[in-house]
Amino acid sequence: MKSLIHIVALSLAVVVFTACEEVLQESPKAVAVETFYNTAGEVEAAVNAAYAQLRAPNNISGQLGAQLEAYTDYSYGRGSYQVLSDFQGLNSTNIPRTDAGWTLFYLTIRNANLVIQNAPKGSSISQADVARYVAEAKFLRAFSYFWLVRNWGGVPIRTEATLNEPNIKRSTAEEVYTLILADLKEAETVLPDKGAQVGRATKWAAKAALAEVYFYRNQYAEARDKANEIIQSKLFSLVPVTVANDFDKVFGPTVVSTTEEIWYLKMTRQAGQGQYLAMFAHHPGSRLHGAGGFFAHYTDAQANSVFKNWDNADLRKGYNWYSWNIGLGANSFLCKKFADPLAPGNDAAGNDFPIYRYADILLLYAEAASRAGNGPTAAALDALNQVHRRAYGQPPTVASAVDFKLADYNATSFANLVIQERGYETQYEAKRWLDLKRLGTAELKARIKAATGKDVADKHLFWPIPVGELNFNTALDPAKDQNPGY
Repeated sequence: MKSLIHIVALSLAVVVFTACEEVLQESPKAVAVETFYNTAGEVEAAVNAAYAQLRAPNNISGQLGAQLEAYTDYSYGRGSYQVLSDFQGLNSTNIPRTDAGWTLFYLTIRNANLVIQNAPKGSSISQADVARYVAEAKFLRAFSYFWLVRNWGGVPIRTEATLNEPNIKRSTAEEVYTLILADLKEAETVLPDKGAQVGRATKWAAKAALAEVYFYRNQYAEARDKANEIIQSKLFSLVPVTVANDFDKVFGPTVVSTTEEIWYLKMTRQAGQGQYLAMFAHHPGSRLHGAGGFFAHYTDAQANSVFKNWDNADLRKGYNWYSWNIGLGANSFLCKKFADPLAPGNDAAGNDFPIYRYADILLLYAEAASRAGNGPTAAALDALNQVHRRAYGQPPTVASAVDFKLADYNATSFANLVIQERGYETQYEAKRWLDLKRLGTAELKARIKAATGKDVADKHLFWPIPVGELNFNTALDPAKDQNPGY
């Protein structure tokens, strides 16, 4: 059974530890700012409050992730998520779901800003602890803004300097990225190699985030170098597998941590404290989720070219998908990557949600190194082959008959190969749509068209700014600041 440190993380927070527990967990409540932030324990609890919204059922590992999984080239949405697979923008059912994500990210930012503002004023805390907790808060703030800017474009920038200002203009995407990079660079410098509990941000999480930010901005040399720092640290490695079900050692509901975990959202089998996205994957009849399942996403073994062309010998295919007729014919498959037959509720699956894992970094390095050098290198190929070998049940660091060969690829074909492998590796992790977006609008549209036959409307590229923000933030002009098409 997964062992957890229970943190009662107040909106500003109080903390309670139970003995012999190992993993970060939060339950929000409330406390007065004036009587808090004086000790290291109080400030740590306040930082924990900034984690809580990221793990919330309506955020990345739940409802918001379900939005993104309806946009992929390998699967389709069903029910209220079906319209999203038409790629024509959000309807009135789905807009409130992205609005909820906006609110949760800004709650994380607000809680992080409170730490950044108040921790230096603490009366009984060392400067070293202040620096560490402020850096952790800045990591969480940067991570939230990175999600905001990719999904909504430029957004209002709220920092510790504007905590009490309700009216903030919409900044450009470039201005948002400037803040993200500054925060992550500080976090990288100050955060420890290893967190006090599993699930806390570390310097390696900050390096992974920096690598991804550079990658998304097509700063390939910087992305390559930052990813390589993680690789050269020798602190991480892929979990070996020999059969498909061995991937439970990576994604299973009882896993506490693995050698490839860099930074995950930690989950446990408690209502509101578990992974919600798993509930969207399964059919109740499969008994792969204790609470049943919404089967809100599926693929088609014949109609979907990504699934159809995927080698059946790749263990990820057999692990990730299972055949289940959901009323659409015998070719329907559902995703089983995050299965928890003992989950006691909809939002209570025990599967941790990967944000940065070593496989991501190896694939990021492979593509970035090739793009930066205008062609694949031996190191880039080896990074790719490690992930590919593991997918076929081979030892990741030992040359194998399944290896790709350097002579077979140029810059373009190698990039396409890595993008394909990233698609296989990160399914149901709410990453594919954003991975395709970074390739540019034309390529994204071409890939979606090829896989699904659907044309992507321009309005589908960004979510609408919430009406509540436009109504109450008087620095915004609804006519000018709303995203196109809404």
